[in-house]
Amino acid sequence: MKSALLLDIGSTYTKGTVIDLEKIELKATAKALTTVWDDVNIGIRHVFNKLEDRGIDLESITHRLACSSAAGGLKMVAIGLVPDLTVEAAKRAALGAGAKLINTYAYKLTVDEVKEIIANNPDVILLAGGTDGGNEDIILHNAKLLAESKLNIPLIVAGNKVVQGDVKKILKEQKKEVYITENVMPKLEKLNIVPARENIRQVFLDRIIYAKGLSKAKEYIDQVIMPTPSAVIKAAELIAEGTAKEDGLGELMVVDIGGATTDIHSVASGEPTKAGVNLRGLEEPYVKRTVEGDLGMRYSASSLLEVIGLEELLAYLPDTINKDEIKNYIKLISQDIEYIPGTELEKKLDFTIAKGATKLAVQRHVGRIERVYSPLGENYIQYGKDLTNLDLIIGTGGVLVYNKQPDKILKEGLFDESRSEILAPIKPRLMLDQDYILAAVGLLSEISPTKALKLAKKHLKKLGGEI
Repeated sequence: MKSALLLDIGSTYTKGTVIDLEKIELKATAKALTTVWDDVNIGIRHVFNKLEDRGIDLESITHRLACSSAAGGLKMVAIGLVPDLTVEAAKRAALGAGAKLINTYAYKLTVDEVKEIIANNPDVILLAGGTDGGNEDIILHNAKLLAESKLNIPLIVAGNKVVQGDVKKILKEQKKEVYITENVMPKLEKLNIVPARENIRQVFLDRIIYAKGLSKAKEYIDQVIMPTPSAVIKAAELIAEGTAKEDGLGELMVVDIGGATTDIHSVASGEPTKAGVNLRGLEEPYVKRTVEGDLGMRYSASSLLEVIGLEELLAYLPDTINKDEIKNYIKLISQDIEYIPGTELEKKLDFTIAKGATKLAVQRHVGRIERVYSPLGENYIQYGKDLTNLDLIIGTGGVLVYNKQPDKILKEGLFDESRSEILAPIKPRLMLDQDYILAAVGLLSEISPTKALKLAKKHLKKLGGEI
């Protein structure tokens, strides 16, 4: 029997999934606490022991692949010229590669900003700035400051091609590790993020897995091949597009509600669906990931309360629940990030927090339309992606998997007539990643995309059919 063992080495848990590649069936799953700060193999061994207890013959496994977000994931800083242009382009390249973006910087770096970057301890820096043939001064200035700093991490240069050679020379003279790739924004408002994204992944493979001690896992697996968010992105793209042998499910969005962030992935063109609409702003990537660090179920519950507001959260709840009960519960879960709701009140509050996170995270991800008036009449301007005709939303994350009504949480991300300028999905199908299969699907796609897609179709649970 050909089989695959797919590991997700997370910051808290290491999860193992065993797939029968001939029957395309999920044979077993197991998880154990990740032990990356001591020896990552301890956590992996615990997972293996549990799989063996479930009757899995590990010696017969054909493929062993892993993704990882352990030790903080792939932490990146993006530096560009203008916040809404090259900085945003660099940000999208980083997020599209599955990185955890810890900060972005625009214009000329200051000495204090460089100190801040060092203090934040990123794994990689993405240095952009200027369109091809455009501004040269900013990226050269920033390269000099970075070169003179104590930073000892890879720098991926993805800016103005006219000065890339000079930038490389400046950094190399100070013994920095430099990778040159194509400009993330070669023309004004035109994205070119795939080359940078692939470079980021290669740096992850070549260097970061060793820096985080993940190379020790070679005793048990073939290789760590990508960051966990990158595996989810690959799964989303595969499920949407399909393969030559298996149809995909159409343009989609993944809503991933976690303890620290709510991540939204969309695989869709986002072109206007309304006649007479003109696009403005930075070009949108077909595969897009946004990460909302203030909208998490545990680590960032306090910031979620702040940005959503107490009154809006109360609107989701029965009149018998008061403000103090919400504030006390959010204080509790912020301090105890592994807290599991026990009472009916706590379950209702978790349900409400998840609704609020979904609604705001989707609103931030999708595009907007504005009505403008000119001497020639009424016009419409679209910024971002129009996802109103999206085919499918897939929900993942513990609060969805363990909730009796995950569809009601996901429906908070749908189009709202009272906010018609927000181009959220109107009538998508809803599905649930009930077996936490998405990262495994992304990994399995490296072996057989068609089998990975078939596995996803088997294990994604339909929620209530079409809306």
